[in-house]
Amino acid sequence: MDLQIITTLGAGLLLAIAVLGTVIPVLPGSLLAIGTLLAWGWILGSPAAWWCAGIGIGIALAGWSASTVLTGRNLKQQQIPRGSILLAIALAIVGMFVVPVVGLFAGFALGLVLGEYWRRRDFGAALRSSGAALKAMGLGVLVEFGCAALASSVWMIGVIVHFYTR
Repeated sequence: MDLQIITTLGAGLLLAIAVLGTVIPVLPGSLLAIGTLLAWGWILGSPAAWWCAGIGIGIALAGWSASTVLTGRNLKQQQIPRGSILLAIALAIVGMFVVPVVGLFAGFALGLVLGEYWRRRDFGAALRSSGAALKAMGLGVLVEFGCAALASSVWMIGVIVHFYTR
């Protein structure tokens, strides 16, 4: 088995982990996809590999950026302070160890609601602002997932073209 085939199989596995990592925060996501595509394009070195790696990196970067911008903008619109976010992150970490996978999301949501309730002293307002923030985060995750999956599809086209023309 030659190095190009081994590299391509490894890249496929890492890209699958990267796509899952956009949804499961314990795994690396878009950053892993970008690194994998760059390494794959460099090792194979063909024009098809470089073009598809470059396009895939651009798509993954766009998804990563859009996710960050969508979430950050909504948190500012809801006027959610850093204290609430830090509490949410702390409870997400605790939740991750108490209830694997689901605890991360539940802990974050609970921490956000508690932080907002502490700040506003109104449970209804805390639920509304936290709900809006969680929807924005969900949309950000969905956009990042879609872009990582699209980048992986572009990589697959690159694999086919590279091995067909070599």
